[in-house]
Amino acid sequence: MTFRLHMEQAVLRALADFPRELASEIYAVTFRIDSVDQDPRFPYLAIGYTTETEAARALAQGGGSEPWEARWHYAHFPPSGLEGIRVAGHDPVHDPVGADLHRREAMARGLWYEDDGDADGDDEGGGEGAESGLSEQEQDERGEQLTEQFSELCVDLARRLHTDGRLLSTFGRPLPVILYDMFDPEAMFATTRAANPPELVTEFLSEDPEGQPLA
Repeated sequence: MTFRLHMEQAVLRALADFPRELASEIYAVTFRIDSVDQDPRFPYLAIGYTTETEAARALAQGGGSEPWEARWHYAHFPPSGLEGIRVAGHDPVHDPVGADLHRREAMARGLWYEDDGDADGDDEGGGEGAESGLSEQEQDERGEQLTEQFSELCVDLARRLHTDGRLLSTFGRPLPVILYDMFDPEAMFATTRAANPPELVTEFLSEDPEGQPLA
């Protein structure tokens, strides 16, 4: 199995686990792109959702939040939208199969590297194809490529939910997928724009600081 196929299956399993009684309440699927200990070698995706009730609660609680923030900004998402209901990717605790697949494919692409002292190997290090002793710049370059590839994969996963009709069949209507990374907040507009039909994210993108026109 490829890492991509593993991720596709994990996303579908997450959708199947969304509470059926909340189907009419859910207004967005959430994709939180993150990494274990902020290490680009260990990226993962937390798949979740947010509901009309939670958005109304965030707005009612005040604290200076505006309607857009209460509804669309991850800072106001409930645990189901922040933590998600399923984690998939290179997370040895929550997804050991995904972790192994991702590491193997990163090695095959020549992008894997080890920290100094990891060359002898442990559960996450060592093995044929792993490199140690790289300069900091070389590690950064590989980390950037791994981060970019994983982000592109997450965008593709969200697109496929639309093109395959999974969201429509699950919820009875099309819903946007909001992609975000709390450590790269500006990226959420670009990734969400790329992942969704424009008519589904018009309201979300109304606060895009770049002000790019919808494609």
